[in-house]
Amino acid sequence: MTSVRPSISGSHPSQHPETVGVAEVRSHFPALERRHLGHPVAYFDGPGGTQVPREVVQAMSDYLLHHNANTHWAYPTSVETDAIIESARGALADLLNATPREISVGQNMTSIAFHLGRALGRRWGKGDEIVVTELDHRANVDPWKALEKDRGVVVRMARADEKSGTVDLDDLARLIGPRTKLVAVGAASNALGTITDVARVCAIARDAGALSFVDAVHYAPHALVDVRAMGCDFLACSAYKFYGPHIGVLYGREDLVASLDVPKLVPAPDAPPEKLETGTQSHESMAGAAAAVDFLASLANGPTRRARLERAYAGFHARKRELFARLWNGLGAIRGVTRYGTPPEAVRTPTAAFTVKGVDSERVVRHLAERGVFASHGDFYASTIVEKLGLAEEGLVRAGCAIYTTPDEIDRLLEGVAAVAR
Repeated sequence: MTSVRPSISGSHPSQHPETVGVAEVRSHFPALERRHLGHPVAYFDGPGGTQVPREVVQAMSDYLLHHNANTHWAYPTSVETDAIIESARGALADLLNATPREISVGQNMTSIAFHLGRALGRRWGKGDEIVVTELDHRANVDPWKALEKDRGVVVRMARADEKSGTVDLDDLARLIGPRTKLVAVGAASNALGTITDVARVCAIARDAGALSFVDAVHYAPHALVDVRAMGCDFLACSAYKFYGPHIGVLYGREDLVASLDVPKLVPAPDAPPEKLETGTQSHESMAGAAAAVDFLASLANGPTRRARLERAYAGFHARKRELFARLWNGLGAIRGVTRYGTPPEAVRTPTAAFTVKGVDSERVVRHLAERGVFASHGDFYASTIVEKLGLAEEGLVRAGCAIYTTPDEIDRLLEGVAAVAR
């Protein structure tokens, strides 16, 4: 079976096109000017939500101040709102290699998954099956498990290897059978940073006659999504993880969305993509999400927005791979630190998960914050894999590299961890 490897598994950095330098990137983020207890703040909390460039805020402000209206009415600001929404769908389609009619939005990925689950569930009944994995965020588990009670659907969970932090794809394949209706899988673990070969998973699902849903929330900030190469039927991501506002984005294959029996108001649109959008959306957030895509594309040259995104992401990956190696190896040199997931040379995102012996994760993060280093702690709603690691009570410390991260910030993080480990 042929599969498409994720674009994040790129080659040596010297083969990647150049993007603008980190100093230029950082100049767009006012949050980086913040100081805490006398220290400049280093943000390693990107896996939970990145900082936002000025361009995103300006786009949202411009919409609210000069174009604010509801949709589909015959006066200028409403017409302008319609145009801004269509432009946003175009930008997000370029990000995912989709078409604008395949792009819908919602409050967040969790809300989108529950809404889509209700629509898909109307097709299924007792004994039908859904396959999920132990590695996933609960937003890609619980919306499907809700159908066990509502529709009598059976949810099966593929194993994850807690040592490597990867899904057992052989076990997943064994669970897929003639009653499987959907396979829901994460492209990257938000807790451990490991990446799953979703193209292979989607192909296995397709060969069994099942649909596929990909959670790309943690993947999309680090690897350029290509829904065509993945071969997925649905894919969700969140703009606030790739330098945009708090809004969820859904790719849905147009013919499939058109056929869905979606819970909705009778007068509401009955065609993709608005069919999946309940009520009035956050138009300003759609404008902001489009601005985030355009900001990322502006960091490289190319003849089209998609081409600029490809070059920008290649450059991001090359730099973040070096930063992550510095972080991973530095953590490994500190006595009492245990790292989880795969090493830098593996196919993964630049997100480190670790513990410090004898110190719970919240205490570690509080100590780092005193040094102006902001990281996150807990299970990050990826509770199944964290429980398998035996860390349900202690939790993990998570530190992610973003496009604005510097080597100096990595060193400050390592110094803080070394201090608390002593």
